[in-house]
Amino acid sequence: MTTLPDRPNTALLVIDVQNDVMAEAHDREAVIANINTLVDRARTEDVAVIWVQHSDADMARGSEGWRYVPELSRADAEPVVHKCYGDSFEDTELETLLAERAVGRVVVTGASSDVCVRSTIHGAFVRGYDVTLVGDAHTTDDLTAYGAPAPEQVIRHTNLYWQHQSAPGRRAETVDTAEVSFATG
Repeated sequence: MTTLPDRPNTALLVIDVQNDVMAEAHDREAVIANINTLVDRARTEDVAVIWVQHSDADMARGSEGWRYVPELSRADAEPVVHKCYGDSFEDTELETLLAERAVGRVVVTGASSDVCVRSTIHGAFVRGYDVTLVGDAHTTDDLTAYGAPAPEQVIRHTNLYWQHQSAPGRRAETVDTAEVSFATG
């Protein structure tokens, strides 16, 4: 249903599953295991896997904290999108990579639920993509000391409101890892 013409394919986005980002993430091991499951399935089904990697003043490009967690392994042919903003589309080549692969639907995983994941799902949706958020494959830190809800509440709320997003010609959904289908339509 994407509004992007001639884009029948799906891509899996793995957003910011980096050492510093995941160091104290809620349910870290289970989320990484679910992402690994999806990466393996995408590769088996010949679905594009695109890795997104954040850098900023607190997480310098090339540093140990900037690297992807060791439990995940990127294949050499899978592109990496380097970003400096929450939205993975902002000032990056993500749109070009998706267009080259005729992608009109993205399946989104990663961190952090309330920043980069949320920015990216909205960014994709307003650009015309169908967006599937994998409800048990994204996470965030505990920011209750700053007035935020507990991480499990942030994750549940993100999953809840995303499954009710709507716009003409586009589809938003939230599903768990076991329910992900890479088929379009």
